[in-house]
Amino acid sequence: MNILILGSGGREHTFAWKIAQSPKCKNLYVAPGNSGTSEIATNVNISANDFEAIKKLVLKEGINMVVVGPEDPLVQGVHDYFLNDESIKHVSVIGPQRISAQLEGSKEFAKEFLYRHQIPTAAYESFTKDTVENGYAFLETLKPPYVLKADGLAAGKGVVILNDLDEAKAELKSMLVDAKFGQASNKVVIEEFLDGIELSCFVLTDGKNYKILPTAKDYKRIGEGDTGLNTGGMGAVSPVPFATDDFLNKIEERIVKPTINGFEKDHLPYVGFVFIGLIKVGDDPKVIEYNVRMGDPETEVVLPRLKNDFVDILQAMANGTLDKINIEIDERAATTIMLVSGGYPEAYETDKEITGVNLIEDSIAFHAGAQLKDGKIVTSGGRVMAITSYGNTYKEAIKKSYQNIERLHFDKMYYRKDIGFDL
Repeated sequence: MNILILGSGGREHTFAWKIAQSPKCKNLYVAPGNSGTSEIATNVNISANDFEAIKKLVLKEGINMVVVGPEDPLVQGVHDYFLNDESIKHVSVIGPQRISAQLEGSKEFAKEFLYRHQIPTAAYESFTKDTVENGYAFLETLKPPYVLKADGLAAGKGVVILNDLDEAKAELKSMLVDAKFGQASNKVVIEEFLDGIELSCFVLTDGKNYKILPTAKDYKRIGEGDTGLNTGGMGAVSPVPFATDDFLNKIEERIVKPTINGFEKDHLPYVGFVFIGLIKVGDDPKVIEYNVRMGDPETEVVLPRLKNDFVDILQAMANGTLDKINIEIDERAATTIMLVSGGYPEAYETDKEITGVNLIEDSIAFHAGAQLKDGKIVTSGGRVMAITSYGNTYKEAIKKSYQNIERLHFDKMYYRKDIGFDL
């Protein structure tokens, strides 16, 4: 079959790497792709949000399946676009329809879903610029730190955690009144702070059946010791050492099952990936957020541990036969370290030549913000490359990734040297 992946990051390179291994995949396309996907697939210079151009490509190349990487096209309704067009409605789209994508597109929608289905999460209230005074009053009822979340998509930067009440009030005004995150912060959710250790749970669903992929833990802060600004993710580890069988059972019973049942009860059509951001508070899991796609850089450690033919799984999701699939997982640990441009997540420069990729041994370099230019690989984004390794333990895997990073170079290259430190 002919498959198209939408997106250009490390997650999409990992999808391409895994799909390309399947004998069921005849031709593989990535739109727009990066320097890594160009080695194993055909990159097509089309934005993941340009639905008209995607339709033309699908018809021209006889695409049978579209796998959506990022959240934006899902929230914009790419799946609905296919279903509503006679010429392409037969094409399988992996990713939920627009109404269901609101689980990531709106923090308030997600919180209401969690409350309605009695899934454990933090207490919250939401506010607009007309109710900003009520927001100040609600902040006064909470203990620090204070958690403020832009309701809409803000590219992973819409969550602010502050310890000072006056700062939290000023931030709320900045988000609502001064439109700090544009339309994304027309509404802001304030919630109680949950103290614990975070992890991510990845679920595949055909809307009725589900399968759980290995857990992973990512590291969001730019600085070592989990300090500094939030990023899209600086590294990840799978499996999560503290996620015991008992704890994983709690996740499935209290969170995964009621989530999938909630889709059916609320008539939310959902074929795709459910990323559940969790926090372990004491011995209990609580939901921080839903994402309607795979996480990045967690994909770079979760998919390499999947032994199945990925196309078999994607077809089962599309056909509603996921219950017939038996997920097989590699017992080894996988870790990834993200190399980023100097200055990220604030201003950074691009077009820096990346050298040493061909010297990597016993690790996989998943390209993210990297493109081919005049025969050279150059930086094109903040998060540039994820170096993934296997090991019998996560410590062994991390060591391998760091050894290979020493062979790589680009101007102002930065990475955290403490991934896995807290485990």
